[in-house]
Amino acid sequence: MNILYCGDCNIADGLVLSALSLANHTSEPLHIHVLTMSLTTPGKTYAPIPAPLLQFLAQKLQETHPGSTVECTNVAPLFLREVPEVNLDTRFTPFCMLRLFADELPLPDKVLYLDTDVLCRRDFAEFYHQDLSGVEFAGTLDHYGRWFFRRKWYHMDYVNSGVLLLNMKRIRETGLFRHCRELCRTEKMFMPDQSALNKLAQQKRLLPRRFNEQRRLHPDTVFQHFTTSFRFFPWFRVVTVKPWEPDKMHRILHLHEYDDLLAQGAAFQKEYEAYHAQQAAHGGI
Repeated sequence: MNILYCGDCNIADGLVLSALSLANHTSEPLHIHVLTMSLTTPGKTYAPIPAPLLQFLAQKLQETHPGSTVECTNVAPLFLREVPEVNLDTRFTPFCMLRLFADELPLPDKVLYLDTDVLCRRDFAEFYHQDLSGVEFAGTLDHYGRWFFRRKWYHMDYVNSGVLLLNMKRIRETGLFRHCRELCRTEKMFMPDQSALNKLAQQKRLLPRRFNEQRRLHPDTVFQHFTTSFRFFPWFRVVTVKPWEPDKMHRILHLHEYDDLLAQGAAFQKEYEAYHAQQAAHGGI
């Protein structure tokens, strides 16, 4: 199974938890591709995901899933060639747009892209192995955006881009990502990469919400996506809780579904810190 993540060092904890959750619900090898880079914008500096962390993640995955790999690609040369200048200062980091460079890399024909705040809680083999002939990607409607953003008023078709099963072969043929990069470079948009994908995709498949649950956990949920949501009772408020925030998971969401995974993540972190210290002591870092 080919998995794609993108981001800077700030999403490292989420990437680890998400990858471990996948490993807990499949017996197949995981081939994880990570796109990262360093970047300085007016007022902000981003650092890449640490290579030693990804090396250690690969080792841990190989213990339970022989043949698994974790590959990291510095996409700075590609990004700097097509800088999305008008969208660099949105509330979303520029790293959200790194996935739009996937067609420029030697990735397999089928790739599952996940945001790093997505956790897997059931076997996803049926989802991953579906036939993508004739479509650029498969995804689930955005919980809020489906009501406000659509091409035709009578048809909900606005997809959340946090869980996308990508047909890279078809995307390269249609030039979808190339066109999206150009749109992000020239037109300011809210959630620029997601907006571009929804505006320009011609061949997408809509899947049931259980494959990208953005609101509340249900018994059949396969992937839960911890997006920002709104609560109206007893008062209106904006709620943002991420998987790497266990206290908020318990206190705000009253969610204990992932306690074992969180303990697994904490143990991973302790082992990684020992590994990192040992590597540093021997000049390996």
